[in-house]
Amino acid sequence: VETALFHLYVFCFLKMLSFLSMWHQHSTECTDHYDPFPVNEADENRPHFQGVTGLRNLGNTCYMNAILQCLCSISPLVEYFLSGKYITALQKDCSEVATAFAYVMTDMWLGDSDCVSPEIFWSALGKLYPAFMKKTQQDAQEFLIYVLNELHETLKKYHRRRAYEKRSIPRFCRKMIANESSIITRLFEGQLNYSIICLKCENCTYKNEVFTVLSLPIPSKYECSLQDCLQCFFQQDTLTWNNQIYCSFCETKQETAVKASISKAPKIIVFHLKRFDILGTMKRKLSTDIHYPLTNLDLTPYICPVFRKHPKYNLCAVV
Repeated sequence: VETALFHLYVFCFLKMLSFLSMWHQHSTECTDHYDPFPVNEADENRPHFQGVTGLRNLGNTCYMNAILQCLCSISPLVEYFLSGKYITALQKDCSEVATAFAYVMTDMWLGDSDCVSPEIFWSALGKLYPAFMKKTQQDAQEFLIYVLNELHETLKKYHRRRAYEKRSIPRFCRKMIANESSIITRLFEGQLNYSIICLKCENCTYKNEVFTVLSLPIPSKYECSLQDCLQCFFQQDTLTWNNQIYCSFCETKQETAVKASISKAPKIIVFHLKRFDILGTMKRKLSTDIHYPLTNLDLTPYICPVFRKHPKYNLCAVV
């Protein structure tokens, strides 16, 4: 367990949302079938806090439990599932994972137990990804991506906007006109914009890339801050030798300068720290101490100027 926690840290920053105020606003929708403040007779003298519920380990499933605890602490996601909004979005042919996830979240937030079993969810996801059923340690970040993808596939809706003609919009924006959206894309999906400059002819092209998790390099061996990791990720990189990129104007591969920026900041941003450094055929674990803020993480320096909105985030969860 300790090894897994050392090499994987996932940071979730929640953009300007107060969990308590949102939950108070919507809790009345969920009180028809559940007591919002349940108390066991055996535990009358001990207060029960909503959402502060343990998850039973099913055999090396700490990676799953850690991710579920993180997801169950994200207020808009909790509100979406506990209010029953997910039911109307369910795809009939693949609803098992989302339904099982809703059961786990309901048990954690509206149940009266100190510890619940995530076995229903574990089993539903294991049918699609048998590797998670082996009761061996797995990568928490990889598990998170599988969970988000499955929830998106189950809850997605197809949208098409007809108000625009292809001629009236830039080519790189056309993919956004017809897309599939879900609670997952609305909360977790952001977009990177890469500026690619040929160092010979200085022609500049742009490339967009959607992300739900940003994998950040660790620049220092001993200690650094999350901002140091972000600066390292977003600094301009020069591609030379075997990494050269084909330039359509020069009609050959050329040395290229590439710089990334955020063109769409997600409501919830997840950072994965690369805890391993590869030197040739050797893999070395990085035990660098990372300092990160609890509130007001400012991503303004990394936002594309055209879309600048001064996003600031508060820490929601760490694995």
